[in-house]
Amino acid sequence: MTKRTGAADWPAAFADALGAIASGVCLVTVADGRDDVGLTVSAFCPVSLEPPLVLVSLIADSYPAELLGRLDMFAVTVLAASQRTLAGRFAVSGRPGARLLLDDVPHHRGAASGALIADDGLAALECEVTKRIPAGDHLVVIAAVRAAQARAEPAGPLIRFRGRYPALASA
Repeated sequence: MTKRTGAADWPAAFADALGAIASGVCLVTVADGRDDVGLTVSAFCPVSLEPPLVLVSLIADSYPAELLGRLDMFAVTVLAASQRTLAGRFAVSGRPGARLLLDDVPHHRGAASGALIADDGLAALECEVTKRIPAGDHLVVIAAVRAAQARAEPAGPLIRFRGRYPALASA
């Protein structure tokens, strides 16, 4: 460690420290009956193999968090390195609906969740919310996996590190 921080530096130092954690990038999508909503997340992880559970963390005052506060089904696409542009589309504030953002990208609607899934991801999971936990400025959603598929051919993952998507060699 090279630098200690004082109380005034704490929020920035904490954010910098968290940015040092490399994480996979995923697309979370929800069908709300009127439109399809999606967002890019890097706070996604497996929780349990038996039963199959995953966790996603969303900004609490966001529309996707509002939707997952009242709807139970959603999908997660684990993005490949080649899907960097797609991740960017779903990360922009004030973005249009997911159908428009996926218009030129091969995709399908999940049979279990009804949510949109990008076809060229590394994996896709269809999930049902089992628990919602308010946690500071985020909503943590724990969900049971109802359907899963993984890409057969190898490809590199899209990784977020220090607020960027660094170039990685393909797997």
